[in-house]
Amino acid sequence: MRVVLVHDWLTGLRGGEKCLEPLARRWPSARLLTLLHKRGSVTPDIERLAISPSLLNRLPRVDRYYRYLLPLMPFTAGWKVTDADLVVSLSHCVAKSARPPAGVPHVCYCFTPMRYAWHMQGSYFRAAGLRGRAKALAVEALMGRIRNWDRRTADRVTHFVAISRTVRERIRECYGRDSVVIYPPVDTDFYSPAPVPREDFYLVVSALAPYKRFDLAVDACAKLGKKLVVIGSGQDAKALQAKAAPGVTFLGWQPDDVIRDHLRRAKALLFPGEEDFGIVPLEAQACGCPVIALGRGGATETVRGLGDAPDPTGVFFDAQDVDALADAVERFERAADRFDPKAARRNAVLFRKDRFEAELFSYLDSVTGAATTRRAA
Repeated sequence: MRVVLVHDWLTGLRGGEKCLEPLARRWPSARLLTLLHKRGSVTPDIERLAISPSLLNRLPRVDRYYRYLLPLMPFTAGWKVTDADLVVSLSHCVAKSARPPAGVPHVCYCFTPMRYAWHMQGSYFRAAGLRGRAKALAVEALMGRIRNWDRRTADRVTHFVAISRTVRERIRECYGRDSVVIYPPVDTDFYSPAPVPREDFYLVVSALAPYKRFDLAVDACAKLGKKLVVIGSGQDAKALQAKAAPGVTFLGWQPDDVIRDHLRRAKALLFPGEEDFGIVPLEAQACGCPVIALGRGGATETVRGLGDAPDPTGVFFDAQDVDALADAVERFERAADRFDPKAARRNAVLFRKDRFEAELFSYLDSVTGAATTRRAA
């Protein structure tokens, strides 16, 4: 079967690339269309594919500033596929705009409708320093055009697959389309408990983007006098370091074995942003680590909240502010004996990698089988 894969960009190994990797293993001769490709940034299985980047990839050192090229991306995407029996896009930006041949299924594994243009527009552009009425009007005009393009190109997708119920609802709101839910994979073989004691610190693990609101974690721990370890790098790193209390330790980017070691030892993971799904809370639970999370978005589908389940794996807070997070930390500490590492582990294993692959490939097989039947009729 001739398969064409489409991915927004290949500049690092994050959750989206971990979803792409099983497709690369199943179809090693597939062509992979993408906006950008930084060589060596993804796994060997992905690197071995026939990767075709867009014209944007010719810009010097584009992997350092590509997020600022959002207005250009619709013009360099929209790939017209001419030779395929199946098109699979993995999209949170423009990959779903690929146009399949007539009668060929295009399955979009959707991480979210383009968040820059829809539900998180304000957060992204405030973070970029775009303030003032004139700039706001210009941004809104631009984003309005991109939203129209995004909605229009959704018609090129024959089947949507959402990464969570949260994203399924966004697909319905933005595109007027239904979808099935297949949760992303979590490496519960690698992320596992160890016979080491929990220590007196809280943990943050993430790219440090402003919309993830790790300023709340820094301020809440300062308010309570709690130790906090921050693993990650990104555009918000300097601002967080500038405001941090002495009890906050910034480790920057770290390899997976260091992250796993901290998840095995931390009191709890702090997760104050609203995410589409959120793999890190499940990696934490796979290590037996409880999670203190905002009670919105994907975390509500992956964490069993205190008071909502007989075997809780975390605590939710409702308001995205310092006081609410600090209160959640105190509730967690008062109920510390309620959190069983084995329960956290059992919950995480439900999202293991082989489950993802079985569900996704079964769905793709059903789609291609139905398409073959229609063509033969």
